[in-house]
Amino acid sequence: MKFAKILLSAGAALTLAACSPKSDTPAAASEAQADSSAAVKLLNVSYDVARDFYKEYNPLFIKEYQAKHDGTGISIQQSHGGSSKQALSVANGLAADVVTMNQTSDIELLEKKGLVKADWQQRLPDNAIPFTSTTVFLVRKGNPKQIQDWSDLAKDGVQIVLANPKTTGNGRYAFLGAYGYGLKANNGDETQAQNFAAALLKNAPTFENGGRAATTTFTQRNIGDVLITFENEANFVSKHLTKDQFDIVYPSYTVVSQSPVAVVDSVVEKKGTQAAAEEYLSYLWSEPAQELAAKLYLRPKNNDVLAKHQADFPNIETFDPNEKFGTWEEIMKTFFADGGLVDQLSNKK
Repeated sequence: MKFAKILLSAGAALTLAACSPKSDTPAAASEAQADSSAAVKLLNVSYDVARDFYKEYNPLFIKEYQAKHDGTGISIQQSHGGSSKQALSVANGLAADVVTMNQTSDIELLEKKGLVKADWQQRLPDNAIPFTSTTVFLVRKGNPKQIQDWSDLAKDGVQIVLANPKTTGNGRYAFLGAYGYGLKANNGDETQAQNFAAALLKNAPTFENGGRAATTTFTQRNIGDVLITFENEANFVSKHLTKDQFDIVYPSYTVVSQSPVAVVDSVVEKKGTQAAAEEYLSYLWSEPAQELAAKLYLRPKNNDVLAKHQADFPNIETFDPNEKFGTWEEIMKTFFADGGLVDQLSNKK
């Protein structure tokens, strides 16, 4: 079991305070970067904990774009919130040039609506997934509840903080990680896995409306014994906070989370931004962007970059949710739709 120490800083309190649960509500457009009078304007609609990556990626891309296009101005705006809420916002008219989500079902929704073309995964490398993460635990310094694996999260007296599995990718990966562990620990016995997942959910008194909201609740409101979240989000806390208040626990078996990206074809065709939007996403596979991903504890697809940063990414046993549970359409129907397994196992209807 890998056990990595994290530091907490006073300065980060301000950073996370600015990322209160309200900030997870989808916005028409926020966090503008570059001159608003720029010739090219793009809106990237993304999930909540991706804001730290794109805050640094956008200036990197702008510099590259202007160098290639004789100084042509380009402005990039960000909108962040729970992944599925963001996808619904785009489906309902938010004019995103690109979407950068944390599960393929959110982009498939836009494909079904006719906003994204069916070949979106073939238009970029790695099935349009530039980097991945995984689900880990953030605990308080010294790990007072001695949490070492998923099984400890179902014990009496442990209070869990996690994003809503019904509406957020962060929460869904957390639930799938727990359920996958339950299946493995019980030799594939569905009933035992469900009993384990139900016990774990009972230890989560509320569901937060996004991954960043869950982080704020745990780190700033000082609620809970353990935060279940993405590896990169747990390390964001370690990077920005200093008083040695938290530890990261890597479970023995956990789920791989993916970050698919796509051009919103219906929008860029109307705006005339197709080429710029495609360049924006393609640059995610450049070495500078992959280095940035690794710096922010996202696992890059570039194997050479990953090898350089291997010390930051413990080797752990993981599973692909699609290989274990089927397509995202099947996963959503089985686990997260109204009346699905999460509703059946949770006391929060």
